[in-house]
Amino acid sequence: MAPALPRVGRRTVEALLAANVEALRERSLVLVHGQYAPGAPPRFTITLDGAARRVHVRDEASVLGVLAALHEHRTGAAPSDVLVVTTGVDDEQLGWDVRGRAVRRKTLTVENAEVVLQRFGATALDPRMYRERWLLEALVDAEPAESGWPRVGGVLTRDTALRALTAERLGLGSVHDSTDQDGQVALDADTLLAWSRTPAGPLRFAELGATERAELKKWLAEVAGSAVPVLLSLAESGPGHDALALGLLGAALRDPSAEPDTVLALGGLFGQVMPRRSELAAFTDAVEGTLTRWIADALTSQDARQRVVAVLDRADELADTAGLAPGLATSRFLPSSFTAQLRRTVAESLRSPASGEAALADLLGHALVGLRSEHVRAAETAVRVARWLSGPDPAITTVADAVRAHVSDWGWVDRALTVLWAGDPDGDLETGRDLRALYERARDRRRRLDEEFARRLAAWAAHATPQHPDGCLVVENVLDTVVRPLAAQTAPLLLVLDGMSSAVAAQLGEEAERDGWREIVPRPETGEPPSRLAAVSMLPSITRVSRASLLTGAATSGGQSTETAGFSTFWKKRRKTAALFHKAAIGGEAGHALSHELMTALASDTVVGVVLNTIDEALDNGRQGRGTTWALADVTHLRELLAAARGYGRPVVIVADHGHVLERGSRNDTATAAEGAESARWHTGGPACDGEIAIHGPRVREGAGAVILPWREDIRYTGRRAGYHGGASLAEITVPVIVLLPAGEDGPKDWVPLPREQSTPSWWQTPATSVAPASAAMTAGQTSKSAPEQSSPARPKAYTQATPPAEARPLAAVEAGARAVESLGGTVVSSEVYAAQKEYVRKAPEAKVVASVIDALDTAGGTMSPAALAAAISATGRVRRNIEGFIATVQRLLNVEGYPVLGFIDGGHAVKLDIPLLREQFLPKQKNDGTGQHEKREERA
Repeated sequence: MAPALPRVGRRTVEALLAANVEALRERSLVLVHGQYAPGAPPRFTITLDGAARRVHVRDEASVLGVLAALHEHRTGAAPSDVLVVTTGVDDEQLGWDVRGRAVRRKTLTVENAEVVLQRFGATALDPRMYRERWLLEALVDAEPAESGWPRVGGVLTRDTALRALTAERLGLGSVHDSTDQDGQVALDADTLLAWSRTPAGPLRFAELGATERAELKKWLAEVAGSAVPVLLSLAESGPGHDALALGLLGAALRDPSAEPDTVLALGGLFGQVMPRRSELAAFTDAVEGTLTRWIADALTSQDARQRVVAVLDRADELADTAGLAPGLATSRFLPSSFTAQLRRTVAESLRSPASGEAALADLLGHALVGLRSEHVRAAETAVRVARWLSGPDPAITTVADAVRAHVSDWGWVDRALTVLWAGDPDGDLETGRDLRALYERARDRRRRLDEEFARRLAAWAAHATPQHPDGCLVVENVLDTVVRPLAAQTAPLLLVLDGMSSAVAAQLGEEAERDGWREIVPRPETGEPPSRLAAVSMLPSITRVSRASLLTGAATSGGQSTETAGFSTFWKKRRKTAALFHKAAIGGEAGHALSHELMTALASDTVVGVVLNTIDEALDNGRQGRGTTWALADVTHLRELLAAARGYGRPVVIVADHGHVLERGSRNDTATAAEGAESARWHTGGPACDGEIAIHGPRVREGAGAVILPWREDIRYTGRRAGYHGGASLAEITVPVIVLLPAGEDGPKDWVPLPREQSTPSWWQTPATSVAPASAAMTAGQTSKSAPEQSSPARPKAYTQATPPAEARPLAAVEAGARAVESLGGTVVSSEVYAAQKEYVRKAPEAKVVASVIDALDTAGGTMSPAALAAAISATGRVRRNIEGFIATVQRLLNVEGYPVLGFIDGGHAVKLDIPLLREQFLPKQKNDGTGQHEKREERA
C-alpha cells in the first residue's frame, strides 16, 4: 500500500511560491508532491515580487489530469497567472515535456520545516523542532487562514511555536479576557478553564490527532500548571464542558477520611479520566481560584454573573445526582452549601448571639457572599437582633430620652424588623420560619417600648410648648435651633423628606457619608457622646400639622400655601431671603434634572427648602410588601439636590415632618371601627381602647386639642396601605434630623462631626472575631473586628443619646498607628509585591497615603466607615472627595490576582481590610512574633 500523500494547504502553496519567486518570473507552472486539502480555495491572489498574481490550484492523480490542467491553464488563464498542480505522479511518469515547463523542472517536495520558517518570517528554527514531525505538520496545517502566523523576525523557538499552535487549535482567541498585558494569548489555568465553557472548546481538542493531543497536554502541563492535564483529559473523554463543576466537586476528597462511596461517586462523574488524589487536588485548587476571580468580576458584570451561576448551579446538580451533597455541606462555592449555612446562621441566632456570630463567620467565608447581598443582610440582621435581644430591657423615663434613643438605637431595630419581616429572599421555608421567630421576639420588646412611650407622651403633651419643651427638640423649633445656626455661615439647603422614619434615616445617613458627606451635630456637654438629632412631631403626627409647623417655625396646620408663606416669613424676620419648592416646581425641563428657578435659588444666598414626597407617597400608593432598603436614589430628586448643594458648598439638613409604621398585618386584617376616625391612625371618639392612648394639650392641633392615637402598629382605621402615620408610636412621633456638610467644608462653631461609628448602635456593629483562616479570608464581606468604645465630647442634655455609643477606635489611636515606624502599612508599601502591583496602576497614590489606609484600618480592627477612614488619613496627603473612587484605586494596588484584600462591605457603607490575606499576599515570609505585626503564611485551603 502506497504511503499517504502529504497534505498541502493554501499556506503551504504560498510558502512554496514565495521561496521560488525568481523562477516564477519565467515559468507559471508549479508541480507539488502531495494532495491539496479538501475545502482549500482553488483560486486566490498572492503578491510575488511586488506584483499581484492569480493562483490556480488543481489536484490531479494521473498524468492525463496533469496534462489537462496544464492545457486549460495555457488556453484560458492570463499570462501572469500561476498554475499549481498537486499530485502523486512521479517525475518519470510526467515526462520532460511537462517538467520542462515547471519551476525547477521537477515536482517540488514539501519540506514542512522550510514552510514553517517562511510562514513565521523566521531566520532559523529551534533545533528541537526538526525532531518533532508532528509539530511541523500541525503548524503547516493549522495556520490561520486570514491573518497567518505572527511574524517573529528571528529564531522561532519551540515555545513560541507551541503557544501559537495551541491558541489556534483550541480557539483561545475567542475566550473573554484571554490576553495578557503584551497582547499575547495568556496560557494559564484561568484561560483554559474559561475555554472549557466556550461552545466548541473541548470538542476542538478532542478532534485533534492522538499524538498532537498528547504532546499539547504535556507541554501545557509545564507552562500552565498541573491542573491542565485533568482538564484536557475531560475534554478528550466528553465532560469537558462540566470541568469547572467537576473541579468544585473534587473538594469532597480533601477530607482524608472521605467515605469509599464518595470516591466511587466522583469516579462515576469523572469516568475513565478519574485522576489521582494529588492531581484532583491541584485541579480543584485551580478551579476554585478561577471561580474566585470570576465571582469578583460578577459583582459588576451581569454576563460574568450568569457565567458563574451556570457553573455553580451545574455543580449542585451533579452533586445531588451523585449523592455528594452531604460531603460538600461546607463548600465555599456551592449554592446549596450557602443555603445550608444561611439556615444555620439564622437558627443559631435564635439560640444565642454568640452561636449566631460563629455561624455568620462561616457564612461570610462563602464565596457567594458578594453575589447574595440580600441573603447576607438577612443573616447579619438575625445576628444583630439577637444581640439586641440579649441586652438588658431598655426603659423609658422621659419623652426626650425616648426619641433620642429611638433615632440612635430603636429606629435601627425597626430597620432590622423590616428585613426579618421580608423573610428569606429565596422563600426558603426553614430560614423564613426562624426569621419570623426572631421578628416576633423583637417586635414584642418594641411593642412594650411603644406602650410605655405612649403613656409618657400623653403626660408630656398635656403641658409641652415650643417655649418649654421639657428637654425635647420639637419639630416647630427645628428651623430656629438647627437650621438658623447653619445659615449664619452659609445658606443651607433644607430637605424635608415627608414621612421619613428613623429606620429610613439610618440608611440614608450611611449612604450620604459614603458619598463624601460629613454628618455634624452640636457639640455635646462634657462627658456625653454626640448623637444624631431627633425632634418630636406635632400631634397627631400627620403632614398638614407637622410639616406646616416644621416649615413655619410655629405650631400650626395647613397646606403648601401655608408652608410657603410661613417659611418666607420665618427667614424674613431673621433678615434672610428664602424659597420653598414643592413637587412640580422641583424637576427641570428636558436635559435638566432640577428646575431653573431652583438652581437659581441654590446659586444665590437664599435659604432653600425642598419638600420631597417620595416616602409618603410610597406608603400610600406603592412599595407594598417586602422592600427592605431605602437608598438616596430611591427618593426622587434627592441625589441631584445633594449634588447641587455640594457644588455650591451648602450644608444640607435632611429632616422629616413625622415618621411612619409599615403594614405588617393589622389585627383581624381589617380596619378597626372608631368614632370620629379622620385618618388611618387617629380619631376623636373615646374612650381609648386596648392599644390606644388619649392625648390632649397645646401641641395637639386636631380634634379641638384632644385625640385618640394608637400606639400599636397593627391598628388602623381606614383601608389597607403600605404604611401609615398619625399615631403615637415611636416610629411615627420621632423626627430624625441629619445635618450634612460637603467634604472639606467647615461647620459652624461648636458643632462636631458624627462619623458612622458613633451614629450606629453597638449591637448593630460587627463584633470582634478570631482571625479567619486564609481560605475564608479570600472572600469579601467577612466578619470584622469592633474597636474599643470611643470617648467624645458630650452634647447638651436635650440631645443626649439614651443608649451606649457605637464602638470605635479613638481617632488619636488611629493616627498613632498610622505613624508607627514599624507599621503594617509601611511594611506592605516597602515590599516587592507592592512595587510590582504599582507598575500596573496609573497615578497611584503616594506610598505614605496607602500605608496610612492600611494602618488606620489595621488599628480599627479591619473595618471603618468611608468618612472615618478619610478623616484618619487626611493628614498624610490629599485624598479625593470621592472616597469610593480613592478606595477603588487602592484596591487595584492591594487586591493581588483579584483576591479581595480591600473592599466595601455592608452595602458599601463600610471599608473592610482583610488583614490575614493582606499579610499572606504581601508578606509571605514573615512569621508571627506575638505582636500581631507579622504572621506566618498559611496555605490556602
